[in-house]
Amino acid sequence: MRASDADRERVAQILHNALSEGRITVAELEERLDTVYAAKTLVELEPPIADLPGVSVGKAVAHAPSQAVDTRIGGIPGSQASIAVMSGANRKGNWVVPPNHTSFAFWGGVELDLRGARFAERHSTITAIAIMGGIDIVVPDDIVVDVNGIGLMGAFESQDHAGATAVPPPGAPTVKITGFAFWGGVTVHRKPRKQQPTIEG
Repeated sequence: MRASDADRERVAQILHNALSEGRITVAELEERLDTVYAAKTLVELEPPIADLPGVSVGKAVAHAPSQAVDTRIGGIPGSQASIAVMSGANRKGNWVVPPNHTSFAFWGGVELDLRGARFAERHSTITAIAIMGGIDIVVPDDIVVDVNGIGLMGAFESQDHAGATAVPPPGAPTVKITGFAFWGGVTVHRKPRKQQPTIEG
């Protein structure tokens, strides 16, 4: 049977739960998420969670809530790029994250804060490129985040801040953060949201 986007999201949430419980490492999470998002069928979704206790793709699909809609999804997409060349750029507050956004910092800094943002689509990709500069991306702990970038004489990393323990609700936005840092740094900060979104079903 073909896997839907919702099926992949539910399995991704199982993996994020396993990370928060200390059952898998961040490196294992990233590797397994790559498999999950590339899966075309339900059978292909089983291996990434096969060694986790009490979970299965069948259970995840069977207990999925119907018609869960996250109110943060929808709206006119904002700018597709944030560029800082020997300067700074930031996007925060109430803005709409487009399906694809590129952040570029050269001898400068970029700050993206998604805690007050909406998402044009359920799946978004942020490509972060830092060359002798820095990019800080703040994400709320109630969305699904997949960080997978390369640091070359630099760092491409994610970190959970105090209190960031929320499990994303079914149907939550998914953000993939990729790119590379050369003599610079890209850091994803996962922080708690001050006010939780409402979920309509």
